[in-house]
Amino acid sequence: MKRTYYLFNPGQLSRKDNTLKFTPVAETGITDKPRYLPVEGIEELYAFGSLDANSALYNFLGKNNIPVHFFDYYENYTGSFMPRDHLLSGRMLLAQTSHYMSNTKRQVIAKNFIEGASYNILKNMKYYHNRGKDMTEIIEKIEQLRKSIHQTTAIDQLMGIEGNIRMTYYDAFNLIINDFSMGNRTKQPPQNEVNALISFGNMICYSQCLRAIHQTQLNPVISFLHTPGERRYSLALDLAEIFKPLLVDRVIFKVLNKKEIQEKHFDKNLNSCMLNSSGKKIFVQAFEDRLSETIKHRKLNRNVSYKHLLKLECYKLSKHLLEIEDYKPFKMWW
Repeated sequence: MKRTYYLFNPGQLSRKDNTLKFTPVAETGITDKPRYLPVEGIEELYAFGSLDANSALYNFLGKNNIPVHFFDYYENYTGSFMPRDHLLSGRMLLAQTSHYMSNTKRQVIAKNFIEGASYNILKNMKYYHNRGKDMTEIIEKIEQLRKSIHQTTAIDQLMGIEGNIRMTYYDAFNLIINDFSMGNRTKQPPQNEVNALISFGNMICYSQCLRAIHQTQLNPVISFLHTPGERRYSLALDLAEIFKPLLVDRVIFKVLNKKEIQEKHFDKNLNSCMLNSSGKKIFVQAFEDRLSETIKHRKLNRNVSYKHLLKLECYKLSKHLLEIEDYKPFKMWW
C-alpha cells in the first residue's frame, strides 16, 4: 500500500536504482544517515525544508506518478511538482470552461460548495454542543447565514456569506478548545498556536484535494467559487472548503484537547507562531490517521476512507459538468 512521506529536514533527494535516496542535511552542513524509499510505495512527497534535486530525479518521479508539494519557512504552500496530466480530457476541459463562463451554471456549483462546507461546520459545532459546549447562539447565527446562500446572485456576495460563516465558526473555537485561545484569524504568518494549526492543516488539505483532482479528468486551474488566478490551483481551494471542517478542524480539536500538541511544539517569534519540527510530525500523523479512517458510504454501501472521499467528490463534480448527474456536496451524516 502506498503512503505519503513528509520531508521535514532540508536535504538531498536523488535516485538510487529503483528507490529514492533522501539524505538530511543539518544547518551546519553535516549530512545525516540517508534513508531509502522504495518508489513503488510512495503516494506523494511533502517538502517542508529546502530540497536539493536535479532534473533526472524529477523525470523519475514523473514517470512513477509521484507529486511533490513544497512549503516555505512559514508553512505556506508555495507550489507542487505534478506528473504529466495523463488523464486530461478535451471534453471535460470544454465542459468545465463552459460552466465557469456561465454565471448561472457557476453559481449552482459555487453555492453547493458553500452549502456543503457550512453544513459540515454546523455538524462540528453540534457535535461539541451535544457534549456540553453551549453553542446555541453561534449555531443559530450560522443557520441564519446559511439561509442566504441560495438568495445570492453574484459570486462576491456568496464569498461574503462564506466569510461571515467562517468567522462566526471561529468564535466557537474558544469554546471547543480547552487550553488555547483562537483570537482573530491571522495568517502569513499566523500570530498564535491555533492560527498556526489552522494554516498548516489547511495547506495540507489543499494539497490532498489537488492530488485527488489530478487523479481525475478535472482541470485544477478552473474553479467556480474562488476566482481562477495565476500560479494557483483554485479548484483545490473550492473542494477544500467542504473538507476542512471534517479533516483539519477535527484534527486540531483532537490534538489540542488531548494535549498531543502543547506549547513546547511551537516556535514563537515577535510577529509569528509556527509549529516546530516535533509539532509538525505529531499533526501530520494525526492528519494521516484521519485520512485513513473509514466510514460506511450510504450510496456505495461499502467502507471508504476519508481520503477516498476526496476523489469521490471529484467524480461527482465531473458528472455534473458532463450533465450526467446533478452535483450534491459531501455532507457528514453521522
